[in-house]
Amino acid sequence: MAGDADLVRDWVDGWVVSRGAAPPLVEPWGYTVHVGLPEQPGRHVLGAVNDGVREDDVRKAAESTRARAFHLKVFAEPERVLPWLGPAWQPYGSGDFLMATALVPTAGPAVPPGYRLRTWSRGGVVRALVTDADGAFAARGQVAPTGASAVVDQIETSLRHRRRGLGRVVMAALHAAAAAQGATRAVLACTPEGRLLYEAVGWHVVAPLTNAKHLGAVG
Repeated sequence: MAGDADLVRDWVDGWVVSRGAAPPLVEPWGYTVHVGLPEQPGRHVLGAVNDGVREDDVRKAAESTRARAFHLKVFAEPERVLPWLGPAWQPYGSGDFLMATALVPTAGPAVPPGYRLRTWSRGGVVRALVTDADGAFAARGQVAPTGASAVVDQIETSLRHRRRGLGRVVMAALHAAAAAQGATRAVLACTPEGRLLYEAVGWHVVAPLTNAKHLGAVG
C-alpha cells in the first residue's frame, strides 16, 4: 500500500477522471482541480494527512482563492482545520473520511434473486448498475483506475432496496474491474454512512476529511 500522502494524490488523480474534471495543478501545499460546475468551479486539496497537515499550508490554500463556491478539502480533524480558515469559508459534510484498501482478487457475492448487475466502461471509468426485476434503479457505483491505483466513487443504493447486499455486489464488481486493469490499491472519500459498507468489505480509514466552501469575496 502506498504512503498516506501518496494516497491523496491517488484520490485526486482518480477523482478527476471519475468526474471529468481538469487535470490537477500541483501547488506547494497540494493540488488545485478545476471542476467547472456553478456550485463547484474548483477545489483545493491539501496534499498531507493527519499530523502532516500544517497550519501555514491550510492558510495559504484558503487564501489562494476568493471565488464563490470554491471547495477546500483537508484530510485532518475539523477541530484542527476550521480555526485556520477565515470567515469566508463555510464547513459542510461533517464526519467524512478518506479510506483505502488493497485490491486482492476474490470472488464477489452473488447477485440476489430478482436483481440484475450490469457493468460498462467509458472514458476510463467503469460503472456498475444494479436494477430490479422491472428494470428500476436499485444501486450503482463507478471506479476510475489510474495505473496502480483506482478511485471508487458515487456509490448509491436506493432507499427501498437497502439491506439486501447490493452495496457489496457493486463494490465487488468495481474492485474486480479495477484489478483487471492492473490496479493494486483503491481509495475513496466517504460519509459516515458509507464508511459502514466500506469497512465491511475490507476498507480502512486513512484520515478524517474536513470540507469547506468559499462564500465569495468579502468587502
